[in-house]
Amino acid sequence: MEFLLEVDKLKFINRQTYLSDGKRKENDGEHSWHLALMAVLLSEYSNEEIDLVKVITMVLIHDIVEIDAGDTYAYDAVGNQSKREREVKAADRVFHILPEDQAEKLRQLWEEFEAYETPEAKFAHVCDNVQPLMLNDATDGLAWREHEVKKSQVLQRNRRTGEGSQVMMEYINQILDKNVESGNLRDE
Repeated sequence: MEFLLEVDKLKFINRQTYLSDGKRKENDGEHSWHLALMAVLLSEYSNEEIDLVKVITMVLIHDIVEIDAGDTYAYDAVGNQSKREREVKAADRVFHILPEDQAEKLRQLWEEFEAYETPEAKFAHVCDNVQPLMLNDATDGLAWREHEVKKSQVLQRNRRTGEGSQVMMEYINQILDKNVESGNLRDE
């Protein structure tokens, strides 16, 4: 119960992506829930067979470390330099709240997600990458425009998305082209 209460703090970690109505930014709890539902509904588009329960668990826990480490905006070059160190330290504390067997299991899943090697980790990253793009598209690029994000930055962040789902990579390209054309995303 202590861990479940601790992870409630995800609801207080605000991200840079706006909700679909553009009125406020989403929090990590909302983000994780959205990814879990995306995994269920989009799993048929995975390039490989996946263990869906494993993917759902990954996306539900992938940002737990942000309780201590804070959210690092995808396009924050300075913040991303220390992200791994901050998140590992947070993982050491947060997962340790659990009984040893559960702590080990969830920590391993978190590390698997971070390693981006298994079919499940690749598809979990697909969901994690597509969701903010979908919301940026719904808000006419509100966060992209605020942060002056370039198409090349979004493509760099999504360079491996096709490894998990070629179909969703095509969706990303459509979103990017549409938003460059409408002026919501800068093109070089």
